[in-house]
Amino acid sequence: MRPLPAGSALPKTGVARLGGSTLTLGTPRGDHDWQLVLVYRGLHCPICKCWKLTSMNWASTLWRCLLTPKPKPARGYDLSIAQMKTRGLYISDPCSPQEFDRPFAEPGVFVINADGAVQIVDVSNAPFAHPELRGVAKYIKFVRGSDYPVRGTHKG
Repeated sequence: MRPLPAGSALPKTGVARLGGSTLTLGTPRGDHDWQLVLVYRGLHCPICKCWKLTSMNWASTLWRCLLTPKPKPARGYDLSIAQMKTRGLYISDPCSPQEFDRPFAEPGVFVINADGAVQIVDVSNAPFAHPELRGVAKYIKFVRGSDYPVRGTHKG
């Protein structure tokens, strides 16, 4: 697995969206110029279930505070293994048929900036290392107000 490089474009991909339509990852919606993509293992994982609910509510509040017009969260689901790989996500096999019925993505956070580049990328190989979104929110606010560059792009 190779991580998605900071500053690169998040591969644009359509995923199923609750309600029957398609959500495009890597492309901000409506009049917005940034996109936050949160990937979690799935509802089979109690840690991710709690993090998802907390982070989705928190992220929704965060984006409404930072952006105008106020965005509404859109929830997509069911990344394919190929889509997981192109995002540099860790992929796990279920420990048993009771856990899940197929391989699944481990957690990841991607913040796509106005240039379409990955401003923040944070991937984990386990559900125990989710990023703390309050810190991410402070960083985003700082970046948007100061033209701060994408970090982690040293070529040497």
